[in-house]
Amino acid sequence: MSVLLEVNDLKKYFSNRAGLLHAVDGVSFKLEEGKTLGIVGESGCGKTTLGRTILHLIEPTSGQLIFEEKDISKPTKAEMHYLRTRMQIIFQDPYSSLNPRMSVSETIIEPLILHTNLSKEERLTEARRLMEVVGLAERFESSYPHELDGGRRQRIGIARALALNPKFIVCDEPVSALDVSIQAQIINLLLDLQEERGLTYMFVTHDLAVVKYISDDIIVMYMGNIVEKAPADEIFNDTRHPYSKALLSAIPIPNIDKKMERILLTGEITSPVNPKPGCRFIPRCLYATEECANPQILEEYSPGHFVACCRHTEI
Repeated sequence: MSVLLEVNDLKKYFSNRAGLLHAVDGVSFKLEEGKTLGIVGESGCGKTTLGRTILHLIEPTSGQLIFEEKDISKPTKAEMHYLRTRMQIIFQDPYSSLNPRMSVSETIIEPLILHTNLSKEERLTEARRLMEVVGLAERFESSYPHELDGGRRQRIGIARALALNPKFIVCDEPVSALDVSIQAQIINLLLDLQEERGLTYMFVTHDLAVVKYISDDIIVMYMGNIVEKAPADEIFNDTRHPYSKALLSAIPIPNIDKKMERILLTGEITSPVNPKPGCRFIPRCLYATEECANPQILEEYSPGHFVACCRHTEI
């Protein structure tokens, strides 16, 4: 498999009265074509900002982005127009991400108007085809978002993302606002579309059960940093970072006879504004030592398994 997306030392800082908020701070990874990379972490860890920065919905502070072997760190207007056809996003809230004044067909047609030369009839035909692909009945083409349930709204968002036949899609917590039964339908739809179209996903979520099911590799983020990266099975079977262990311990087990030992994190969360160079997990870590105050870099624990913790071999 060829590498579709390469991210090198990506940073996104926001300025406020107290200083610079380090939302994404030195993130690097490679994503192979046709694969799914899961991004997990608590709310506020920078995972959504990472996805939006890669897509240039917000501009990076620094770092390098390479897509399809081309540097897209600072794209021109023409390059950005092309990237909009190759990179798309499925938003978390299927209601607020849709224009309430546009019908289902109008929503799906909009990118076709902006990026193709199809006639009005051809655009409508394509919108109907995409509705069928994502499991939306044709009778809903004139419906508006407020008339539909959350699952159907998210299918509209998926159809809109597919309209320009992209190669890479950021799925920004696409099932977190849905009922559990609908979540399963949407996840299976995304997997089917990936197989049929060879799509590459970056799947942002805080739900570890979902990310295990859909991902090939998983990145665990904490306060703008990657603390662990590994194949999905290895993250769950041989977790090495204390923060990753705490996240995994919170997954419910559907067995009343089996008790999972919960790791309860205490201590104050480090401020993301002008943080110190050491590990940002120190105030909440059960294993912290003086050595943790030094900058922590990702080290390879086993093939493909990287951990940013100086004590990862002891834990």
